Amino acid sequence: MLGASQCTSSRLQSRSRDGAEPGWRTDERGSAVVDFVMVGGLLTMFFLAIIQLTLVLHVRNTLIDAAASGARYGTLADRGASDAEERAAMLIGTALNTDFAQDISTTEVTFQGLRTLEVTIKAPMPVIGLIGPRDLLEVKGHAAIQP
Repeated sequence: MLGASQCTSSRLQSRSRDGAEPGWRTDERGSAVVDFVMVGGLLTMFFLAIIQLTLVLHVRNTLIDAAASGARYGTLADRGASDAEERAAMLIGTALNTDFAQDISTTEVTFQGLRTLEVTIKAPMPVIGLIGPRDLLEVKGHAAIQP
């Protein structure tokens, strides 16, 4: 029958890897916690990146829609370019934030052979939440001017 010290010694030796010094613990207790933290942190960063990408796409699509709607509104019979700017600013302020409607301009251009009203919106690119560098995102909307 083995004594208590011999049993403990044989257990340590059975768990040791080849070439490891005797007495070193080579079991993997506690490694699941480390793995969980590392994988959890990586998945969290991946999830936040996807959320931020969807926010950027939402802002871009909202600005494109506001520019196009403003251009269509400005080309109605009793409306003008200033009405198009106001309409685009109102739509942006409702959907996003008034900070995104700071730089809206309108010009009359020829687009694909037609006289059109062009609404240009320059807005910040949302990098962290809705915060980001100014005038990095530029979208345009066109609508044919009624003859």
